[in-house]
Amino acid sequence: MGWADREVEGLAGGQTVSFRPRGNSMSPRVESGALVTCEPVLLEQLEVDDIVLCRVRGRVYLHLVTAVGSDGRVQIGNNKGRINGWTRTVYGRAVAVD
Repeated sequence: MGWADREVEGLAGGQTVSFRPRGNSMSPRVESGALVTCEPVLLEQLEVDDIVLCRVRGRVYLHLVTAVGSDGRVQIGNNKGRINGWTRTVYGRAVAVD
């Protein structure tokens, strides 16, 4: 079972979800343990710098959209400059970080 399975399931069902991710790859934008609220989103609604819950190469991340491709994919990376890769699998966009 993955760290965000319930959140992914909720977003896929059209629900807004809140959770507390752990880790430092998104600080200071998202501190470890901060309450993050995500809403379902369509790929065509995404913009650079959106924080998204997504899957890249089989792993789930709460990371940034670093580029939007003309082919409908988005590039994902953390807040430290690391790029995870391109994906079309985005479950939700963060609308609040508390």
